Amino acid sequence: MPSFVQSLLPRSDRFFDLLEEQARLAHAAATVLAEAPSGLLANEMTRERIQDLEHEGDAYVHEMATRLAKSFVTPVDREDLQRLSFELDAVLDMINLVARCAVLFGLPRATPPMLGLAAKLVEGTACLAVAVGRVRRHEFEGLLTDAREITKLETEADGIFRDAVSSMFADARADVKAIIRDKEILGYLERALNACEDVGESLRHLAVKHT
Repeated sequence: MPSFVQSLLPRSDRFFDLLEEQARLAHAAATVLAEAPSGLLANEMTRERIQDLEHEGDAYVHEMATRLAKSFVTPVDREDLQRLSFELDAVLDMINLVARCAVLFGLPRATPPMLGLAAKLVEGTACLAVAVGRVRRHEFEGLLTDAREITKLETEADGIFRDAVSSMFADARADVKAIIRDKEILGYLERALNACEDVGESLRHLAVKHT
């Protein structure tokens, strides 16, 4: 392509920058959640830090949509870029929802299953950050490996969620309000990991398309 024509086209690297920033923010938010002091998820400082990260992520989603609307040429199919951006945003949104609900419901302290799911979420978002970075470098075989790892983490998270819910309802002495609160928060954590798996599946699709 003539250099003059190339100079008229937007820099395609920016699309990769945006996806990588979204993945970084998701991992940062998961880390803030998992490292809440003494397991106190219902912590205003934790909620505010995650809220700030979520707002930053929204700005990247908006920029991605704007650039896609104005660009004739994209480094990979525009529908793949848009899907990945929306799905990465969903991960961050779900993490933000966990923090908001912990404060809203007055969760006194995270339960061991909540901490277990939060740890899986840190692992999952770390894997996403690595995987999204591979798209720029066309490391499609590596993407398939990362997608399998994310699926594995999500399956393990499902097990933690099911066992936790089963234990709560098996305890005849458990407080009904506490059961409802804890199940809701566990559910949002599990949905955040499902959202990670959605990104992994989109990355798997992208890898298969290009190999």
